[in-house]
Amino acid sequence: MKFLTSIWKRPSETLGKTYKQRLAKWRSEPAVMRLERPTRPDRARSLGYKAKQGICVARVRTGKGGRKTPDVSGGRRPMRSGRFFNLNKSKKQVAEEKVADRYSNMEVVNSYWVGQDGDTEWYEVILADRSHPSVKKEKNLGKIISRRGRASRGLTSAGKKSRGNIHKGKKS
Repeated sequence: MKFLTSIWKRPSETLGKTYKQRLAKWRSEPAVMRLERPTRPDRARSLGYKAKQGICVARVRTGKGGRKTPDVSGGRRPMRSGRFFNLNKSKKQVAEEKVADRYSNMEVVNSYWVGQDGDTEWYEVILADRSHPSVKKEKNLGKIISRRGRASRGLTSAGKKSRGNIHKGKKS
């Protein structure tokens, strides 16, 4: 596992052509795509993934850069007509929300980075089926699936960071 982790520190150098070919393939795929198995099994396992029924992984494509808004016409102060705005969310959180919308019967457990190119970033999001018996039995996942809409309410690790609630010693 340590070897896999070290490879993913600098994938463009260590994986080389394989990494570039993957990115080229991912560009042509849909924005949210369900996978049979994770691309980074070491990272997925550390974040709660288990190869069992009721748990799956989805790869998500998000855009890089700031949020660009269209120029307003008439009836507003010039101060409000800026073009680039800070979203106050990480791309990781945006990716988790995208997947949560797509798979409404499942709950987001966690996510991790898998790649990026000039204008796109890809994340893999671990999902757990709320109604699956094997997931309900699981001690750690039972707590996670009991809170509906974790991704949209900022209760995942990426969401907690944007809310400023991580590493403060209080429960949220």
